[in-house]
Amino acid sequence: MVTTTFVLFLLMCGSWNTVYSEEEQSHHLVKMTLVPNAKAQGAVCLDGSLPAYHLDRGFGAGARNWLLQFEGGGWCNDVKSCLERATTRRGSTLYMNKLEVFSGILSNNASLNPDFYNWNKVKIRYCDGASFAGDSMYYNETTKIYFRGQRIWHAIILDLLPKGLNLANKALLSGCSAGGLATFFHCDNFTRTLPKTATVKCLSDAGFFLDIRDVSLNHTARVFYENLVNLQGIGKYLDKNCTSSRYYPHQCFFPQYSLAYITTPYFILNSVYDVYQFHHHLVPPSTDLHGHWNHCKIRPSLCTPNQINILQGFRSQMLRALTFFYEFSKRGGLYLNSCFAHCQSESQDTWFAPNSPRVNNKTIAEAVGDWYFGRNVTKDVDCPYPCDNTCHNLLS
Repeated sequence: MVTTTFVLFLLMCGSWNTVYSEEEQSHHLVKMTLVPNAKAQGAVCLDGSLPAYHLDRGFGAGARNWLLQFEGGGWCNDVKSCLERATTRRGSTLYMNKLEVFSGILSNNASLNPDFYNWNKVKIRYCDGASFAGDSMYYNETTKIYFRGQRIWHAIILDLLPKGLNLANKALLSGCSAGGLATFFHCDNFTRTLPKTATVKCLSDAGFFLDIRDVSLNHTARVFYENLVNLQGIGKYLDKNCTSSRYYPHQCFFPQYSLAYITTPYFILNSVYDVYQFHHHLVPPSTDLHGHWNHCKIRPSLCTPNQINILQGFRSQMLRALTFFYEFSKRGGLYLNSCFAHCQSESQDTWFAPNSPRVNNKTIAEAVGDWYFGRNVTKDVDCPYPCDNTCHNLLS
């Protein structure tokens, strides 16, 4: 998905070629590493294959700094969808690319990723279907499906510790989409794993999924995640402070309820018109059988005034959910832009490029770097659509 978006952007904006060379645009390919001892720990993908990650070694001043990135890719919340997923790259390392493009926040080029280019960078492949949050399995006479996201996470950390993670000076746990959601579940655990002297922070990109009603006033997202929590045995791993509070326990799968209990410094990067949530949670296909939203979903300028009002309502709900964090978190960072996009840290064109999206004249890379290194307080909130002319609206 990241590569496709990047290619489409190059086709749309030929001027980019005049700034970066062809070699720079091709980015850096990093080979896959299977976790050899994972099976003994029961840490396997949906189909029972070994979990994997891609490690690009740091160098120079960044040799003892680490950036871990959870891969995204949706979820499966019933046996049928998980069985289907187990025969794809989202549920089995057997079907994954053995080489992965590292771009954006994972780039090793100082001109494309000025703050993190020389760090050790790890892309954790996603194959459990539940944001690395569950630990159970389903089986009958003919079928086995393994829901072992928690074990996969721990097995990968155990494999990385003797490779230098145990000596980290600085570390950042990040993720995109379902991987961004995973950072909320594992942020504090990651901090506890590393040396007490290490500076550890977390970043969620497009992982702030809202507990909202859809346009038919149904709780589509909440029901979906409740089924996911039950199927994959996630409930016992959700934050205990959150689950013992006034919410239904499964609501603690939503970051808006669990964020207040995370003690590690946190940065939230999100579009206030997040395309995934717009298409699947706010206006899921089941609520639009006659396709009234089809044109709006393809191009914001084709939305009717009423549809724009609904989208502005979604933006308002996201801002309300983050009000406490915005006003009172002294160590937190925030970058909410008004682009119709989903995941902006892994694509070079949206992370750091001459015409990248900007809020308060700041790119995403600059905002994250300023926050991580304490150069500036970074809580940037964009004006409502259609005021931002720097956006890359990637609705497809």
